[in-house]
Amino acid sequence: MLAVVLCAASALASSANGEGVKSFVDSLGSPAHGRKLLAGSTYARGDRVTLYANKVGPFHNPTETYRYYDFPFCRTPEGVKRKSEDLGEVLMGDRLARSPYEIDFGVDKENADLCAQFLERKEVEKFRRVVKNDYYFQMLFDDLPIWGFIGKVEKIMHAGGAAENKYFLFTHVHFEISYNDDRVIEINLSTDPLKTVDITADEAMSVRFSYSVHWKKTRVEFKDRMDKYSRYSFLPEHLEIHWFSIVNSCVTVVLMMGFLASILLRVLKNDFVKFAKDEEMLESQEESGWKYVHGDVFRFPRGRSLFAAIIGTGAQLAFLVGFVFVLALIGAFYPYDTGSVIATCIIGYAFTAGIAGYVSANTYRQMGGENWVRNVLLTCVLFCGPLGIVFSFLNTVAIFYRSTAALPFGTIVSFILLWAVVTIPSTIFGGIAGKNAPADFNAPVRTTKYPREIPVLPWYRSTIPQMCIASFLPFSAIYIELYYIFASVWGHKVYTIYSVLFVVFVILILVTAFMTISLTYFQLAAEDHEWWWRSLVCGGSTAIAVFGYSFYYFHVRSDMTGFMQSSYYFGYMGIICYGWFLLLGTVGHKASLLFVRHIYKAVKCD
Repeated sequence: MLAVVLCAASALASSANGEGVKSFVDSLGSPAHGRKLLAGSTYARGDRVTLYANKVGPFHNPTETYRYYDFPFCRTPEGVKRKSEDLGEVLMGDRLARSPYEIDFGVDKENADLCAQFLERKEVEKFRRVVKNDYYFQMLFDDLPIWGFIGKVEKIMHAGGAAENKYFLFTHVHFEISYNDDRVIEINLSTDPLKTVDITADEAMSVRFSYSVHWKKTRVEFKDRMDKYSRYSFLPEHLEIHWFSIVNSCVTVVLMMGFLASILLRVLKNDFVKFAKDEEMLESQEESGWKYVHGDVFRFPRGRSLFAAIIGTGAQLAFLVGFVFVLALIGAFYPYDTGSVIATCIIGYAFTAGIAGYVSANTYRQMGGENWVRNVLLTCVLFCGPLGIVFSFLNTVAIFYRSTAALPFGTIVSFILLWAVVTIPSTIFGGIAGKNAPADFNAPVRTTKYPREIPVLPWYRSTIPQMCIASFLPFSAIYIELYYIFASVWGHKVYTIYSVLFVVFVILILVTAFMTISLTYFQLAAEDHEWWWRSLVCGGSTAIAVFGYSFYYFHVRSDMTGFMQSSYYFGYMGIICYGWFLLLGTVGHKASLLFVRHIYKAVKCD
């Protein structure tokens, strides 16, 4: 889910005509796009139902999309008439324009002429290139998306074993539309493989485009018309296998976690018994183990301002992810409605910035920090700063490619205003509240004036090996689900089983907390008292493992190519994993802090 949350910055740069601002403002005060899908329209027989042409792009590069009429397709007599998009559609790269198809409700058509198009040599070459690269197009009919391919490639074998590729442009499309009373329920698009034009030769030609429409009744209710996209996401047999794999993975991880927990609890019990006996014997014995560093364990770390800002930002992201999960589980989002999810996340992030400011400032004050203004400003830019830098670069790349993945200028201005008017003030107000809130740390033991020297430890107890250990079990818990998430965010899968994702998310949080607690205990038992930063980076180490998995997915499980798609993929995966690092790092530290407080309360320390 966070992957969808943080991917929110990719769609086309148009002129600064203010449409981006208008669509952004409209989205704040209007229902989500998913609600619009349920609203629909009613028609009488013969009423014109508008078919909107949307975008075109290579099938294997889902981010690299272009406006439909950047290509020499048939246009309406009035030219290109654009439809205004809401924020979610803009973020998804949708650029809707009225198409010349004349589709009347309930009226069949056979081989109706669309237009006769004369293609110059450059236009033929352009079509040949898109056919060669498996370009598809997308349209919207009564808010229902449909897809189709522009052409096909055939390999012709000649005498002697020589092969030649022939490129064909589809010139006829067939629409099969289901309706119930006065509502459109479903639409399917197919191309006629017998009606094609050979565009292999580099020469100008005249092409006639046509279409057919067939209407049929259905008993499917209007409220259930989006179930088709849920079925497309996971067939019943695949869903059963998916559930089995997730349950099997979770059971394995929980059993391993239980086994390690029993060992840790037994070791802790032995420690408590040993320390109690030492106190009863009243003998002068040198302390050892984690009790030995009781005077240093609550010594605050270096870089307090940055540490507190990470904890605050991680807390905000955790709240935001939980909020989006709640909306998803109650059915607020609909299949193929990713745009409204992204818009919700962006607006939700802006209005929850006060959480980051409050937690960060309160944590910083508990640590004895005094420069709270610097701390709050650091919190403002800790996540938005890297996101803004990456977005600026990638949006420039998209503008250079003239892709719809670039955001319109007006929408960019809207986001800057949202950040300046909502996010920053909310963070500052939250910081003021956190600074003035009760901030006594109340350590269960006293901290000595000077820190003890940390003994020389084996290499496997250093930070990087411990991070690898910390990420193993959490990554194992989410490994199976990662493929489906990547296929949804960076492919054409429609992810709808949020209940499975929520279960995996809860398991991830629990396993991350447990692994960080375990490693913190062993670190203190080795008399290494600098656990603050270690608990944070070990908790967030799973995000680094996910980023490593993204390289595997790109090279092995996907067919993405090209500079633009690669830049978008690795750029936004870096930001996604950075957000996960902040969130899981906060979980790891908070869990370790509760554990450390508990064990030092349970023993008597001078």
